Amino acid sequence: MEIDYRWRAETADDELIALTISHGGTAEPGWWDRVRAHSLGWVTARLPDEALIGFVNVAWDGGDHAFLLDTKVRPDHQHRSIGTELVRRAAEAAQRAGCTWLHVDFEPHLRGFYFDSCGFRPTDAGLILLADR
Repeated sequence: MEIDYRWRAETADDELIALTISHGGTAEPGWWDRVRAHSLGWVTARLPDEALIGFVNVAWDGGDHAFLLDTKVRPDHQHRSIGTELVRRAAEAAQRAGCTWLHVDFEPHLRGFYFDSCGFRPTDAGLILLADR
């Protein structure tokens, strides 16, 4: 199956809502319209019929650090290296933009994906849950 990957391709809020809901996530209408302006970019994966099946957002600090957010692949297309390719292309684009570091946070069940498939390495990090403050 041929998949069309693109950097900063036009992507509609309703497409991202549908993609998020497809794997049990919670989607908020208007989210993408608010977030897009703060992104370095994003990578989309589409089928030949233009259906959105994958997405990753790349936020940044305007300098050395880029951050992967919201990596998503529609469940019926997972385990076909689509997510790995989204991350690879996101990393290349962040490097072209002059970033030195690419960060990602993830749930424990995704360790194999990010460490083994995508090449991230473990690092010390800190986190504060602001809702608890």
